[in-house]
Amino acid sequence: MEPGNDTEISEFLLLGLSEKPEQQPLLFGLLVSMYLITVFGNLLLILAVSSDSHLHTPMYFFLANLSFADICFTSTTIPNMLQDIHTQNKVITYEGCITQIYFYLLFASWDAFLLAEMAYDRFVAICHPLHYMVIMNPRLCGLLVLVSWIMSALNSLLQTLMVLRLTFCREVEISHFFCEINQVVRLACSDPFLNDMMMYFATVVLAAAPLAGISYSYSKIVSSILGISSAQGKYKAFSTCASHLLVVSLFYCTSLGVYLSSAVTQNSHASAVASVMYTVVTPMLNPFIYSLRNRDIKGALKRIVSVTVM
Repeated sequence: MEPGNDTEISEFLLLGLSEKPEQQPLLFGLLVSMYLITVFGNLLLILAVSSDSHLHTPMYFFLANLSFADICFTSTTIPNMLQDIHTQNKVITYEGCITQIYFYLLFASWDAFLLAEMAYDRFVAICHPLHYMVIMNPRLCGLLVLVSWIMSALNSLLQTLMVLRLTFCREVEISHFFCEINQVVRLACSDPFLNDMMMYFATVVLAAAPLAGISYSYSKIVSSILGISSAQGKYKAFSTCASHLLVVSLFYCTSLGVYLSSAVTQNSHASAVASVMYTVVTPMLNPFIYSLRNRDIKGALKRIVSVTVM
């Protein structure tokens, strides 16, 4: 870009999922429904874990934190998008865009860390059952959550500060429904080399490293399960981690699918539509995945409902 095109911009334009007016009411209703289900579903899960003493275990402690992270993760993007559709105003301020980038990165990376911690919890429970309560003590669980939160916050702060150093052109249209950092960096007139390197490094540390930890944990879990002689024992051991494995698959497959497809096709609109899967659909499904086949969670939810009715 020519130097004359550089300017101090004050706002960005989010193009959203669709520019067709006839699709906006349907899109608004669908997103409102999904967002409410996500928030209330995860809040119920947190309430069930906190209110039932039988669920005060490491596994459910991590699950409650994951539900909180999912609520925050979805809330960084969807309410703003709903407001844009309702007011038919797709403008977001520069400060609002930077803030959205910060919190989006924070809760996305925290999600990845929590999934890795839950995999480690299942690894200890299945591979070292006699030492489970000693290893997964409350202090360690709290420390794992705290450290993962700090690392996520530092990463999002650093990447946000890196965006602040960029200068932008007059053309500030983002082909997305939120300020996705890759899309924002592409609009820069200044050299984004350092930003690209930082994003690649963060992807390795905050996405690939937790995934490697999850893979290692499950390789040990599978090995231990295969060593169990009875079929009933194998089923019981596998059932304790089946829900988590499904959630991990949803989170990573949808996330990787979006970024790989956008890299191959260079179609920003298609990437935006696909991003709905991991920003809305996955957090919405998590409470159902963890509760439908879990007797402890279902029992706690029934007690909450009965108390509310009475």
